[in-house]
Amino acid sequence: MWLIHQFPLCPFSRKVRLLLGEKGVGYELVLEKPWERRDEFIDLNPAGQTPVMVEQERGTKLIHSVAICEYFEETVEKSRMISGTATDRAEIRRLTAWFDEQFHGAVTGPLLGERMYKRIVHRMSPDTTALREAMKAANEMLDYVDWLIDHRNWLAGSALSLADLAAAAHISVADYLGGIDWRAHEQTRNWYMGLKSRPSFRPLLAERMAGVAPPADYDKVDF
Repeated sequence: MWLIHQFPLCPFSRKVRLLLGEKGVGYELVLEKPWERRDEFIDLNPAGQTPVMVEQERGTKLIHSVAICEYFEETVEKSRMISGTATDRAEIRRLTAWFDEQFHGAVTGPLLGERMYKRIVHRMSPDTTALREAMKAANEMLDYVDWLIDHRNWLAGSALSLADLAAAAHISVADYLGGIDWRAHEQTRNWYMGLKSRPSFRPLLAERMAGVAPPADYDKVDF
């Protein structure tokens, strides 16, 4: 059985879990608080980042969400998430990286820093200016997601792909932390409701981060 070292609001772990859910790969969760830098976890991943996947019987260890997703895409035929022509696959990887890097850098990361790390680790109040900037960035970036959905069936093309899973992972964390204003983003809202209704997404909606409560409609499919 695969073990995933993660914490509930890690967007990169969520991306991996959504992929595994779509592919029907079983796993068990190991709660990891990377900010505590446990010796045992640092031995697994010197970078001290989640997710890390371990299959103890075979002695297999996978580190970094990009490498993990590529591994299962190569080894599990079911529900291909990086498919199509070379151009199609390049677009999937581009958008996946956009969410992992740009969206995370401007939105998910700052929200986690202000509304989770400061509260849990430092016992500090969030910086309201930083929160406003993150929410402004979220609004601007969701304009681009609206545009993508207006022109495609799914974010990267005609089929559900890793780009959709990465987007849903980051947006779900931002939504949990109260950083998304859905009123001006009907296209993205409808797309996200479709993702929330998938079996792979349901375990994420049921989880809570100790000490950080989500908005009342966070786990509602129709919100």
